[in-house]
Amino acid sequence: MKSSIGKMFHMTIFGESHGEMIGVSIDGLPAGIKLDLAYMNAQLDLRKPKGKISTSRKESDAPHIISGYFNEHTTGTPLTILFENNNTKSKDYSETKNVMRPSHADYTANEKYMGYQDYRGGGHFSGRLTTPIVAAGAIAKQILASKGIQIGSHIRNIASIYDEAFDDETLLQQIDLLNNKYFPVLSEKTEAEMMTYMEQVASEGDSCGGVIETLVAGMPVGIGEPMFHSIESTLSQLLFSVPAIKGVEFGLGFEFMNHKGSELNDSFYYEGTSVKTKTNHNGGINGGISNGMPIRIKSVVKPTPSIFKHQDSINIETKENVNFQINGRHDPAIIHRARVVIDSVVAIGLLDLCAMRYGYLWMKEDK
Repeated sequence: MKSSIGKMFHMTIFGESHGEMIGVSIDGLPAGIKLDLAYMNAQLDLRKPKGKISTSRKESDAPHIISGYFNEHTTGTPLTILFENNNTKSKDYSETKNVMRPSHADYTANEKYMGYQDYRGGGHFSGRLTTPIVAAGAIAKQILASKGIQIGSHIRNIASIYDEAFDDETLLQQIDLLNNKYFPVLSEKTEAEMMTYMEQVASEGDSCGGVIETLVAGMPVGIGEPMFHSIESTLSQLLFSVPAIKGVEFGLGFEFMNHKGSELNDSFYYEGTSVKTKTNHNGGINGGISNGMPIRIKSVVKPTPSIFKHQDSINIETKENVNFQINGRHDPAIIHRARVVIDSVVAIGLLDLCAMRYGYLWMKEDK
């Protein structure tokens, strides 16, 4: 199993949901970067489950940096962060370990690892592993912010409930608002409607998904390495590594099929000495390279597969078809918690591409 990614900002994720610890090791950070641990903790807090719309499993998620960090700064050696797993209930999984939960990785993991995988809580495939991703993302976001690059996401829609759209005129203010909200929407009315819907779904023992829309502001022109390290290919790989992400669009995405080129080409113009486009249908990317306009991404989050309803499946020990109901603690929706994970992987991918263009020392240089 290979759980590493990145050329310049190289990241390895390790651990299992019910193991002693999970963590991340980052290689490629130059020495001398002062890390804002309060910011890292605030980002981790956005991922934590809270209220009726989340799992009841609560972990402290206190980051323990055990290498690559000294006197509040990076040392230049691999930086390793650990998180303890203290609130586990493995018995919930041992009783049905041979029953393959629908739409989970139980069956595919069992086949790939010949039954040696840690099945408890989904093991290495669990959303629990997004905790170290958020920690790494906090470092990446801190570095990008020092260069004037800001990332923000909102829940675009859950079912037929849509949030307000991003506004180019107030984009930075909207990003700042969203980054300080646990439930990331722009409209208070939408938030109330979405929460009511999610709580209703939870009361039925079911789950729901939706779409997260991400914007990156302040991205310099010329980032991206065609053909296989374009912005789209780099970010898609990272986004599809987030559990429950089943679709990714850049700019208008699939909506392009319903229009002519004359309707959607983004015309260039000068604003003083700055080059801009009159529209941004391509989402700030041409030829896999940033063009200076805001990068726009939409990610589809599927309904959580752990539902409290009877389902058909198989028992791989008895080789029988079964009907069962899962036990344990599960999220009726993860879209609000997934937001910070999506922001994190976008930051990680863009930082890696920036370092490929400017060199790794760019990460610690003043803007």
